[in-house]
Amino acid sequence: MSDAPKTPQREGSLDAPFRHPIEWRDPAYYDLAAVEKEMERVFDICHGCRRCFNLCDSFPKLFDMVDESATGELDGVNKADYAKVADACTLCDMCFLTKCPYVPPHEFDLDFPHLILRYRAAKRKMGEREFVREQLGKTDRNGKLAKPVASLANWATARENTPLRKMLEAIAGVDAEVELPKYNSKTATDRLAVPIPPDPAGPAFGQRKAALYATCFVDYNTPDTAVAAARVLARQGVEARLVYPECCGMPQLESGDLADVAAKALRVAKAFEPLIDQGHEVVALTASCGLMMKFEWPLLLPENETVKKLAAATRDICEYVVDIAKTCGLAPGLAPQPGGVTVHHACHARAQNMGAKSAEMLRLIPDTKVELIERCSGHGGTFGVMKETRPMAVKVGKPTAKQVAQKGSETLCSDCPLACKHLGQLLTVEVPDGPQPRQAHPIEVLACAYGLM
Repeated sequence: MSDAPKTPQREGSLDAPFRHPIEWRDPAYYDLAAVEKEMERVFDICHGCRRCFNLCDSFPKLFDMVDESATGELDGVNKADYAKVADACTLCDMCFLTKCPYVPPHEFDLDFPHLILRYRAAKRKMGEREFVREQLGKTDRNGKLAKPVASLANWATARENTPLRKMLEAIAGVDAEVELPKYNSKTATDRLAVPIPPDPAGPAFGQRKAALYATCFVDYNTPDTAVAAARVLARQGVEARLVYPECCGMPQLESGDLADVAAKALRVAKAFEPLIDQGHEVVALTASCGLMMKFEWPLLLPENETVKKLAAATRDICEYVVDIAKTCGLAPGLAPQPGGVTVHHACHARAQNMGAKSAEMLRLIPDTKVELIERCSGHGGTFGVMKETRPMAVKVGKPTAKQVAQKGSETLCSDCPLACKHLGQLLTVEVPDGPQPRQAHPIEVLACAYGLM
């Protein structure tokens, strides 16, 4: 009797991608030899496909190493050089979400970003840690230390303060030319300690309640974003309050400290659980944090019901406003925004697979030109800050900045505040003598259209 016919191998997959839980509690997860064997398998498939060549610098580095090797194949590449590919990855997830035909459920079972994450975790377990990056990633500690001396901290880290910035570059490797975020003496938590009462005339009055997750960046660096969100939601009649237990752990995820990320997830989920039980939706104010809460945390703690509950209740701020517009209608009073708006659709917003909600939201403003750019800014957290990696961040971001310049809008916004800042600085090179667009979060633009900012 002949064997049963085997399922033919497919070249690619059109099925919806999914991800496996991250087995960070299994000691085998950190076996570097096993990780490098899996990298060899995945890199060889990537080398044979090359659809992802234009996404970031990881893939060009890999393909150049293969092409320049003695054999012209992956077996000619030293495994020690795999680190060059890993170092260029910003965990943006674009290869997994938009390009790779071999993600699960395809039998090749590729998840390049999570493989790089595992490699970093294994290296970290072996004691290989980047001290400065990890210190920069302690955002809550840094924000609390800077708050009482915000003016002094901003003066010391200003790009124009050349002597101190050169010293910082020499000591810590922070590029002296990059614009660093500013701190505030009054955080978003301070400014919204008393919730803004919902407007009884708002279309969502009595129907919607929101717990705004401030995020570390908004709380310490851009509190106007939180104030804008709270005012816009109050105008819609939404009962909203700001909540900030602690950072989502994205910096620790990028460095492979998965136990710390999981601990943060448990604490934050526990803090939000009573609010969710009271009918609040959790609204994240930056794309990276929304991605962590919706997708990464449940993969780290797939058995935890509280984390699952938080993930199901979480919305991006623009996603939330668009949903209100569709289900309840928006409050009247939006005024056209002169000069138009260019929206950079950040990678971590795209990775949430919800559509370009920031542009969709801003198109609710009457008689306002809204341009959308879906291309990586190149920033990637500390990737765009450190002297070692900033050249790659600039290389990846320059084509995006050129697109922004071509749009000629008076306002530039992004779901990711760091991406917006990075592109804004690149624009000063692309258009050195022309007017520079103001930079804002999309919800701030909507608040301005309402006359609330």
